[in-house]
Amino acid sequence: MAYLRLRQICLVARELEPRAAELADIFGIAICHRDGKVAKYGLVNALLPVGASFLEVVAPTRDGTAAGRYLARRGGDGGYMVILDCDDIERRRRHIATIGVRIANPLRYETYTGIQLHPRDTGGSMLEFNHTTGGARLDGPYHPAGPDWQRAVRNDVTTELLAAELQSPDPATLAARWSEIVERPVTRSASGDVEIILDRGAIRFVRDTDRRGERLCGIDLLVKKRARILDVAKTRGGWVDQDIVSVCGVRFRLVAA
Repeated sequence: MAYLRLRQICLVARELEPRAAELADIFGIAICHRDGKVAKYGLVNALLPVGASFLEVVAPTRDGTAAGRYLARRGGDGGYMVILDCDDIERRRRHIATIGVRIANPLRYETYTGIQLHPRDTGGSMLEFNHTTGGARLDGPYHPAGPDWQRAVRNDVTTELLAAELQSPDPATLAARWSEIVERPVTRSASGDVEIILDRGAIRFVRDTDRRGERLCGIDLLVKKRARILDVAKTRGGWVDQDIVSVCGVRFRLVAA
């Protein structure tokens, strides 16, 4: 079965532990994995499942990292990478070569292949395609989340990652570029937003309104306990506005299950 799914969103923070704890506490989710291999990039990380998808937080541990430079350019914590899993990674690799998109970081392990694309060629944020052997089932293996991520799933408060939101001074042009890369058409939502619909999840493109530049600015979550999330966010100092909570420099929109 062919598929292209929004599987993981990576956030970047100056400090890992406070942001990971906020995500876990506010959204009622839990850490499933910390990947020691990211140390070679000068990073530490934590992954938290949201249903069968994942939020990741990374933080630099030394000067001169790409993540550290991004924090400086964008004025603090925020969205860092949109990660899509797919059935045929080599076909994706051939396609991006034909349209002139560079691979910034190739990843290959025994059961996993990933290609992180150069952000200057994508715009908006870093974009990754990946494939895990045996990972077609959403409850099956997903290499970045560790060998037993399923044990950490908590579905009583937050149940699903629905969409990533990218902001730009020119959302339509950015959407057209991403459409070319992911090979899915640009459409408009019922509210008029420009978006790309995947086999699971969506990517939405909106105008830059916070003066932090073109970036990954928002995430939609399907939730069962909206009031509980808002209450916890308020106690932790997270900015709250109706159905939106701000954590790690990103606007989380709460969609009622």
